[in-house]
Amino acid sequence: MTALKGHDVHQGPDLNRPWLDNYPPGVPAAINEQELETLPNIFRKVVHGFADKCALESFGARMTYTQLGHHADAITGWLQSRGLVKGDRVAVMLPNIAAYPAILFGVLNGGYTAVNVNPLYTARELLFQLRDSAPKILFVLENFAALAEQVREETGLEDIVVVRPGDMLGIKGTLINVVSLFKGKTGQSMKSNRLTLNEVLGEGEKHTPKPVVITLDDIAFLQYTGGTTGRSKGAMLSHRSVAANIDQCRLWMEPRFGSSELIMVTALPLYHIFGLVICCLLMVRLGGKQILIADPRDLDSFVKILASQRFTLFAGVNTLYRALLDHPKIRNADFSKVIFCMSGGMATHTVVARRWKELTGSTIIEGYGLSETSPVVSVNPLDSEDFSGTVGFPVPSTDVVVRTSDGTDVSTGMRGELCVKGPQVMTGYWHRPEETAAAMTSDGYFKTGDVAILDDVGRITIVDRLKDMILVSGFNVYPNEVEDVLTLHPAVREAAVVGMLDEQGCETIWAHVVLKDHEHADASEILAFCRENMTAYKVPKRIVFRDSLPKSNVGKLLRRVLKGEVV
Repeated sequence: MTALKGHDVHQGPDLNRPWLDNYPPGVPAAINEQELETLPNIFRKVVHGFADKCALESFGARMTYTQLGHHADAITGWLQSRGLVKGDRVAVMLPNIAAYPAILFGVLNGGYTAVNVNPLYTARELLFQLRDSAPKILFVLENFAALAEQVREETGLEDIVVVRPGDMLGIKGTLINVVSLFKGKTGQSMKSNRLTLNEVLGEGEKHTPKPVVITLDDIAFLQYTGGTTGRSKGAMLSHRSVAANIDQCRLWMEPRFGSSELIMVTALPLYHIFGLVICCLLMVRLGGKQILIADPRDLDSFVKILASQRFTLFAGVNTLYRALLDHPKIRNADFSKVIFCMSGGMATHTVVARRWKELTGSTIIEGYGLSETSPVVSVNPLDSEDFSGTVGFPVPSTDVVVRTSDGTDVSTGMRGELCVKGPQVMTGYWHRPEETAAAMTSDGYFKTGDVAILDDVGRITIVDRLKDMILVSGFNVYPNEVEDVLTLHPAVREAAVVGMLDEQGCETIWAHVVLKDHEHADASEILAFCRENMTAYKVPKRIVFRDSLPKSNVGKLLRRVLKGEVV
């Protein structure tokens, strides 16, 4: 396997990096890589230092750091008793429930590599990831256990461990599981060749975890890319890259925290890199508390939780913020203690940011990252009063350049591909040395595939995905810009823009539009609105009205699905 090299940005600040002069007070130019520790070392110190503090809350039941550490040890002990050796992969296919963090740290503490799996995968998608990563064990929510059994014979899985929503939550958890069963939310009946998590915990508690030598260069996660533009790949994230990104985020955020209690609303799925690092690993590093939202699509329940909780941190994506804003009872939630609200994963629309500020008084702080960068590359200052429309400044120890397709650096304010260098960049793609090499420049930068602009003070603006750019009569059109204008129309809830070939083989712009409830607008009205707000070549050729738009598990628009449809 090809390993990436060239992460020398942390050697010290460079005077040619204008963002360093614009960092918020108290944020250093670089992290101290000599002080980085593996994720198990970080976890053990936190469990000891915050023993009786609440680590997480799920379905109204709480778990302390001591309890979290105890459950993680049981998982490690069981995995070791099954004969797994350091470096073996263990897959986790769960929503945001209490068992997830405990299983995750149990895997990491044993020196194994965690493979996060989207529980909403189809059989085809699940089979691909399990074949590609070759895990020995799969932890899966009971709802999806039948699907796992369906593909088991075509994989190298040795055991499937079935998890229920209330597992690890004591007596209250038992009641949660009974209610879930009564509502029909657990899956088909158990098969004899499946293990339950409670059986695993019971057996694991009989085995004291054996010490394992884990280094910063060992692979902590195989984090599969979203596959929004093609086949998913496993980004190899080492303990070093993830620990570095945790420290980069910590240094950026700590000056803003003060003495505030850290309570994160974890609605982003933990199997996605954004939720995994920002909501889970960073909160653990800081001894904070997570409020786990198992199903953020159940907006009624989600809003009830927000109305009943005192929280200080919130992370989401554009679609989640918009959905909450549209809920009639969102005003029941108390945002008075919120330190900041963060957005990433996809472009945040201006109208969404404006409405959120009007509702909560909090500015949405937009950042940017990828699975391959563990994930955070840049963030806006946390004390920003206004939504900037940019993704902010590169975090400490991170260097960025914007280049043309032939590798030439572009001038300030010009568009090109964003390239990133830093300790948070992945080791490479799992079993894909050619694709790893293709993703890197000769001087050690990772090519993100995103079109960006770097301004004169070092702020980054993401224009769009390079592969999504539409060429109209020789002019470049970026879907994000057109979508942002479309959503400013008072009748439009959301929109997705793609390039489609006409009869002459030329690209034209098609806009797929979802209207708000009880609103009406015809194509001519929307096109007229576009002409008022964009130059002519950016105006869509066709408006397609839809009831919904295809999205990934974290809410990203799947433009490739729209391009593949026959309308």
